[in-house]
Amino acid sequence: MPAATVPKAMSASSPSLPPWALGPFVRPDNARPLIRPNAASRFDCPLRQEPVAWEARHTFNPAAVVHEGRVVILYRAEDDQGPGGIGGYTSRLGLAVSDDGLDFRTEPHPVYFPAEDAQKPFEWTGGCEDPRLATGPDGTYVLTFTQFPGRNPAGGNFPWRIGLATSRDLRTWTKHGGAFQGTPHENLRIKSAGILQTLENGRLVAARVRGKYWMYFGESFVSIASSDDLVHWTPLTDAHGAPLQIMRPRAGFFDSEFTEVGPPPLLTEHGIVLVYNGKNRDQAADGDPNLPTGAYACGQALFDKDDPVKFLARLDRPFFQPELEWETAGQYEGGTTFAEGLVFFQGRWLLYYGCADTFVGCAHTSV
Repeated sequence: MPAATVPKAMSASSPSLPPWALGPFVRPDNARPLIRPNAASRFDCPLRQEPVAWEARHTFNPAAVVHEGRVVILYRAEDDQGPGGIGGYTSRLGLAVSDDGLDFRTEPHPVYFPAEDAQKPFEWTGGCEDPRLATGPDGTYVLTFTQFPGRNPAGGNFPWRIGLATSRDLRTWTKHGGAFQGTPHENLRIKSAGILQTLENGRLVAARVRGKYWMYFGESFVSIASSDDLVHWTPLTDAHGAPLQIMRPRAGFFDSEFTEVGPPPLLTEHGIVLVYNGKNRDQAADGDPNLPTGAYACGQALFDKDDPVKFLARLDRPFFQPELEWETAGQYEGGTTFAEGLVFFQGRWLLYYGCADTFVGCAHTSV
């Protein structure tokens, strides 16, 4: 599949962005959270066997796709049952629809959630977290997300893993289990996965390079996997059999703690552009002194368009970072603009992000 030509209007025009980068991105006028918690929403949980306020606490970390001429978001929603704190509630995935990409109508029930099925041991009681969406060549939607069993009563968390599901309508999903099933990494503690896409006739679709589909994944560092069918994935490994690390954190920069994969990466004429979420370390150690300790800000990296493993460059400064009150204060006190959704819609790029683990926000390029 040929690399997409990023529309000229979307090219980086700011001197601070190189020609290969997407942007610049700005907040809408009178920016506000697009999706907020709603304590009135009720869902008959098949595992608790009672109605639960499934999005009462937090609504954040959105995936996005264009479906039937509208922007559809899948967002992580946390209920109000559990020990509390980050990861202390059950997460389910809600759905919201917009005609313009900015004003969303949420649906009353989650579309993906833990149930009495083969995935229950991996999704209960923690749930289904942090989705990303890609579109296959035949129009099938591929969902990657974090399966989280929950907290260990003895302390700490049970290991999470990357889950995968498919759908034709974004509401009815086929669960396929772990993305790395059948490999030694099936239950490795890994999260955050985005499938490589390209812009084709104005539509983002999964891209093949060297005859394979590619998925970038990882939290502490970036790794990569390949697939023949978008469902069964095999991580590339190093000489010790561990996932190959193709990008790592940098001391003194905004990504000094984590380089966590954001939305599905984009194959362009310049190369593969990966939007990622950098976490800042303690400023007293080797973090970026321009950001608070623990803050998540958005970066971009470039990989070779003919060799998805080959790292070429990345931005030294975040192109988008927490600034507004609802991005800097919430469940996550360090502040986040945690990008997970990217769509091309009505002539511009729309970037959807989680705000302090509490709300959903959006930034966009100029038309």
